[in-house]
Amino acid sequence: MKFAVNNEGFYGEFGGMFIPDVLRPTVEEVRDKYLEVIESADFRREFRSLLRDYAGRPSPLYLAKKLSRKYGAQIYLKREDLNHTGAHKINNALGQALLAGKMGKQRIICETGAGQHGVATATVCALFGMKCVVYMGAKDVARQRPNVERMRMLGAEVKSVDHGQGTLCEAINEALADWCEHAADTYYLIGSAVGPHPFPDMVAKFQSVISEEIKEQLQEKIGRDYPDTLMACVGGGSNAAGTIYHYLDDDRVRIVLSEAGGQGTDTPFTAATLQLGRALVLHGSRTLVLQDADGNVRDTYSISAGLDYPGVGPLHAHLAQTGRAELVAVDDDEALAAAFELTRLEGIIPALESSHALGALPKVKLREGEVVVLTVSGRGDKDMDTYLQHIDRFV
Repeated sequence: MKFAVNNEGFYGEFGGMFIPDVLRPTVEEVRDKYLEVIESADFRREFRSLLRDYAGRPSPLYLAKKLSRKYGAQIYLKREDLNHTGAHKINNALGQALLAGKMGKQRIICETGAGQHGVATATVCALFGMKCVVYMGAKDVARQRPNVERMRMLGAEVKSVDHGQGTLCEAINEALADWCEHAADTYYLIGSAVGPHPFPDMVAKFQSVISEEIKEQLQEKIGRDYPDTLMACVGGGSNAAGTIYHYLDDDRVRIVLSEAGGQGTDTPFTAATLQLGRALVLHGSRTLVLQDADGNVRDTYSISAGLDYPGVGPLHAHLAQTGRAELVAVDDDEALAAAFELTRLEGIIPALESSHALGALPKVKLREGEVVVLTVSGRGDKDMDTYLQHIDRFV
């Protein structure tokens, strides 16, 4: 495959394993074992059973008729918001927790921004009887309170990170520091397609159930197994990786990736890494990173906690550099408008992250009748406080 990871963990010039020496044996153990474990018949059987009977897959592929009429295309929504825990994150959490158990790890740590990965990880740790510690930026703890309480109810210890911006970047830093200190008995269940090899590839593989189902569902609905256009939001990039995984080398399929424009890509208050970032090593891999004039990691901003991150997965950096993906920055107001539009037209309240994918619909040229699949990565329950603050402006 042209866009597959190579043996050293690189997608083109992006990726790799850049980690402290104390973590190298632990990460290399994961690298050396993950393919053997996850490709075994026993693992696949157990994973598929859990996706079906516990997570509730397959998630529906829904033809949004009123949205389609507005934009002149056949717009299908891949409903990851209907999974157990309310987002696509459960797919990867189940897979990695199973892997961790087979490696003898019973203490799980993770990072979370919007809280959906934290909830998914806390959920699978409760299911498998594992100890769970979730690192979350203090700013995100405040704006995603419902998910914080869900994690605690599930038995997780939520550690608020109050230095720096207090967002996802700092949460990852603290999780990595914890892993360095407790490498022998701890597994870091990374939630997005970021980090050192093999995590970007592993997360993409576990999330690829999304595109696998899209192929089957489109075949049933329209008589072919590919759309004209795929659309997804990108922060770190796990739902996007899953959406596009089986279509990366299919030139018939256009890929549109939406990122957080914040208050505008011409302002300091943005998280549009794919368009504004430059190559740098961040959190264990070489990727595109928002930087200041001195090459330091820049502060970011987005109304969406899950997209408020200065980096991006190395796969997506490679897709951007090679031109395989079209990039769209959706600002806060455009995302809010798209969320209220979907709510009123289709009766679906999306997560703020997913609203950035929806916000790209008016910004891309769609042919009359073309088949579009857009992934609704999560539901909007967690974002109700934010939506209610803006409802009078958009309704």
